[in-house]
Amino acid sequence: MSARLDEKLDLIYRDILQRNPGEDEFHQAVHEVLETLGPVMSRYPDFVDKKIIQRICEPERQIIFRVPWQDDKGEVHINRAFRVEFNSALGPYKGGMRFHPSVYLGIIKFLGFEQIFKNALTNMPIGGGKGGSDFDPKGKSDAEVMRFCQSLMTELYRHLGEYTDVPAGDIGVGQREIGYLFGQYKRITNRYESGVFTGKGLDWGGSRARKEATGYGAVYFVDEMLKARKDKIDGKTMVVSGSGNVAIYAIEKATQLGAKVIACSDSGGIIVDEEGIDVALLKRIKEVERRRISAYVEERTKATYTEGGNIWSVPCQIALPCATQNELNGKDAKQLVENGLVAVAEGANMPTTPEGMRIFDEAGIAFGPGKAANAGGVATSALEMQQNASRDTWTFKHTEGRLHEIMIEIHKAAYETADEFGSPGNYVVGANTAGFLKVARAMDAMGLV
Repeated sequence: MSARLDEKLDLIYRDILQRNPGEDEFHQAVHEVLETLGPVMSRYPDFVDKKIIQRICEPERQIIFRVPWQDDKGEVHINRAFRVEFNSALGPYKGGMRFHPSVYLGIIKFLGFEQIFKNALTNMPIGGGKGGSDFDPKGKSDAEVMRFCQSLMTELYRHLGEYTDVPAGDIGVGQREIGYLFGQYKRITNRYESGVFTGKGLDWGGSRARKEATGYGAVYFVDEMLKARKDKIDGKTMVVSGSGNVAIYAIEKATQLGAKVIACSDSGGIIVDEEGIDVALLKRIKEVERRRISAYVEERTKATYTEGGNIWSVPCQIALPCATQNELNGKDAKQLVENGLVAVAEGANMPTTPEGMRIFDEAGIAFGPGKAANAGGVATSALEMQQNASRDTWTFKHTEGRLHEIMIEIHKAAYETADEFGSPGNYVVGANTAGFLKVARAMDAMGLV
């Protein structure tokens, strides 16, 4: 893989592999950034001399700790939790907490590394970090989730603060979990520090449009990519992987803008509805009833459900991978291109494999990488922090308007930077370079810290 890097960057990458063994997702994320930075290093040799890249790739702090908790039967369980405070050059560490059995240090480092550049692209004063645990909230009672969250926060609280590190939600961490985590933080610190968590409930400091933000933002980014090609989203067919928050609200916004979303999925299979996904029904099944996606076809009898199906085999013009990392591989990408694809936007973090990205690039597909396309979530989290700091609340319309403006600016930065560095239309190059330069300049200004 490292043969694609120029000599200096290849040496850096080899050192990262040696220093971080067994962390495949982190290696992939670092390589994807490094392979776009050759022109930057040529233009800014001072960054090489000051080892800015090596410093960005090494987290400022990595916290690993055990989380003991009791289930409803009194049995003791031990989970492992992480918080990687990666880079604070632009502001306090900012990034979600993920609860899933797959979580280990390499996953959290990959997510935290991506967060550095994503947060930089928002133009908000937030650094990059991420956290989580291998705890699985599925099948657990509210009381069990509460006990776990309280145990986790009893250790993590000492590392958090609105000017230090501000977590949010991610896979397995929704408003319920954030409520338990924030409640324990408040209890231990004796401070109602609203800005220390984002993704809160509207009754206790949350922001309107936060739930919708990542999905809405991804669709806004697609819309901007198509406009740059003198095209439009209206009338296009779309498929969206996943059926969580990001997927649901991407489907909602795409439908509002005139696209027809014909398929979505969960870990069990896919549904295809050629008449267009019924957003209200999907919301009820997933958000209210908390059922599997297969329940959709019980009420939409013309729709089909395929257990274990591959959503990328469904012909479409726009694809939004919104489930998890490396879900869209080279074979999938080739099939999508053959079926008439024109644009992809990553609603999840690193959902497309390197081979898939190469195929999209060679085919001239408009490809929005996650650090740009799904930055709407963290941007709206930063807006929530603004409201908390000023003891204010904004309307849904105002917050969504700010989100839309931010996504337009992110697209503009990625588009113009790609052109400036000799890769017109390549949003991967543009997003990586624009985000890196913002962080690198801040680090350079602050000296060797």
